[in-house]
Amino acid sequence: MIQTDILIIGAGPVGLFTVFEAGLLKLRCHLIDSLAIPGGQLAEIYPKKPIYDIPGYPEVLAGDLVDNLMRQIEPFKPGFTLAERAEKLEQDAEGQWMVTTDKGTVHRAPVVAIAGGLGCFEPRKPPIANIADFEGKGLEYLVKEPEQFRNKRIIISGGGDSALDWTIFLAEVAAEVTLIHRRTEFRGHPDSVQKVLDMVEGGKITLLTNAEITNLRGADMLEAAEVQQKDTENRWLEADYFLPLFGLTPKLGPIADWGLDIENNAIRVDTLDYSTALQGVYAIGDVNTYPGKLKLILCGFHEATLMCQSAFKRIHPDKKNVLKYTTVNGVQGF
Repeated sequence: MIQTDILIIGAGPVGLFTVFEAGLLKLRCHLIDSLAIPGGQLAEIYPKKPIYDIPGYPEVLAGDLVDNLMRQIEPFKPGFTLAERAEKLEQDAEGQWMVTTDKGTVHRAPVVAIAGGLGCFEPRKPPIANIADFEGKGLEYLVKEPEQFRNKRIIISGGGDSALDWTIFLAEVAAEVTLIHRRTEFRGHPDSVQKVLDMVEGGKITLLTNAEITNLRGADMLEAAEVQQKDTENRWLEADYFLPLFGLTPKLGPIADWGLDIENNAIRVDTLDYSTALQGVYAIGDVNTYPGKLKLILCGFHEATLMCQSAFKRIHPDKKNVLKYTTVNGVQGF
C-alpha cells in the first residue's frame, strides 16, 4: 500500500503543479494516471502544439511545458502510479481515503485531489466499416510526433480547430495534405480557417468540402481512402496516413460513481478551496465546475494553490501555516 499526504488523481499540468504547491508546504504527493507518461493531454494528445496563455511564456510547446513542470517538482520527489486508472474510492476507519486502481494498487491519504482534466478520452470515430483494420497501420486519431508524417501523403478529416491546426502544421512537413470536411463552413477559429483557405489558394494543400471518407484500402498498411463527395462519383485517393480529427469524447469513468456532486460531466466544488461534497476530497482543473468556471490551465494552477492551503489545514489542524514567498525562501525539497 502506498501512503502519502495528498493523493493526486491525474498527472496533467494541474496535477503536476499541485506537487509544487504542496511541496512548499512540506506535504508529500503521489500521482495516479491512466496514461503511461506524466503530462495528461499535453503529452498524449498535442505535445508539439504551441500554447500562448501561460504567464511568462509568449509561446511554449505543450510537451516543453510538461518537461518544465517535471523539473520544477523534482526537488519534492513525488511518486507516480502510471498506466493505471483510479477505480475505487473508500474511506477507512481512521478517516483516510483509500484509492484502488484497476490493477489492484492501493493508495492511502488524508487528502485526495482529483485533477483528472476532462476524464478519460475516446476518439470520435467516423462510421467506416473497416476502420479498425487500419488503426495503427496508417490511421491515427492523434498527432503525437509530426516527424512520422514527413514527406508522406496525408488525408485529414474534420472541420474543427484540431483538424485545421494540424493541416496548417503538416503542410510544411508532409509531401501532400488533403483536408476533407463534410460541410462548407468550419467550426474552428476564423484565423485558422483563413490560413487554410490561403494555403488552398496557394496550392499548398487540397481542400474537399461536402465530402467524407467512406472506405479504406490497403494490404499491411493503408494505401488509399475512398472519398464520397456531393454531386460527384466516389473516387479513391492514394494516401500513407488518414487522420480523422473529429475530437475526443471525455468521460469521467469510475469517478462518476464515487458519490460526488456531478453536473454536466464535471464535479461541483466550493470555490473557497475547491472542495467537493466529500470531506478531504478536492477537484481542480477542467474536471470541476462552478459559476464562472474557465477551462484554462492557468485557472487550474490557481485552484491547485488554494486547494493545497486547505489541505494543509486538514492534514495539520494544530499547525499554523505562514505564507512564505519563494523569492525570499527559495525552493527546498524534503
